[in-house]
Amino acid sequence: MKDFRNLKVWEKAHAMALKVYKITKDFPRDELYGITSQMRKAAVSVQTTLPKAADAELMETSHDSFRLPWVQRMNLSIFCSSQGISYSLGDKSYMEVNSQVVEIKKMLSSLIKSVSTHLRVTPDR
Repeated sequence: MKDFRNLKVWEKAHAMALKVYKITKDFPRDELYGITSQMRKAAVSVQTTLPKAADAELMETSHDSFRLPWVQRMNLSIFCSSQGISYSLGDKSYMEVNSQVVEIKKMLSSLIKSVSTHLRVTPDR
């Protein structure tokens, strides 16, 4: 298995997850099981599914390696939605993470394209 920690996209997702934890640490306590939890789960889930996507055997034998980057992009979208609600409620940390989200989405798009070429699949398959 390729060491996922050497993947730039994992490094970026890891840094973003750490940033999200620091930002949400100061959110109101009554949001612990609401927006705080949602943002943290979405941010962490991006990096936690990358090890499976990096597995070379999986790449050769399964379409999961195609599906997983799509799931990660979906989790980024969930994060962005939660972040938007947080911003609307007065949190101004949006820009601290937004550039990281954009960069990770681009990297995941490249990964999706690479894997789809390798597996010869299309997104709607």
